[in-house]
Amino acid sequence: MAATPDRLDRLEDTEERLLEELRNTRRNQRAGAAPAAPPLTRGQRFADIVTGIVGSWRFILIQSGILLLWIAANITAWVSHWDPYPFILLNLALSFQAAYTAPFILMSQNREQEIDRQAAHEDYRINIKAELEIELLHQKIDALREQEVLALTRAVADLAEMLRAERRTPGANG
Repeated sequence: MAATPDRLDRLEDTEERLLEELRNTRRNQRAGAAPAAPPLTRGQRFADIVTGIVGSWRFILIQSGILLLWIAANITAWVSHWDPYPFILLNLALSFQAAYTAPFILMSQNREQEIDRQAAHEDYRINIKAELEIELLHQKIDALREQEVLALTRAVADLAEMLRAERRTPGANG
């Protein structure tokens, strides 16, 4: 499908508007006027705290130590067997912990995913800006090249005319 001149003009106008918008956005970011992230709700802060704790080596080591103590205490009978093998109470406690921490972790991950999605969108806009800037540079280089070719063509035509004139009047210069 061939592009009509009117359609090309509209496309160029759209690209110029987009490029100007992207330039203004970048200028504002450089000036420190970047849009602030919305403040976190209590639930989001709590989800981040829980995720930070549960996803740490410290938590894993402490929990592993507690599990080993629990199992050792129930196997060796240091204390009365409150949870004999197969450790049903321990399984219940771990299931309870998993059931309550999983939603917090998912909430935190969803929020991080939204942040990543916004960053990807901004990267996409920057890539578009770079593409448009490169296209503008190509257009400028093409225009300069056309001017250079025209100047060279005129110079060659002038030289050819001078040679023809010299051939017509062979003894005029010497």
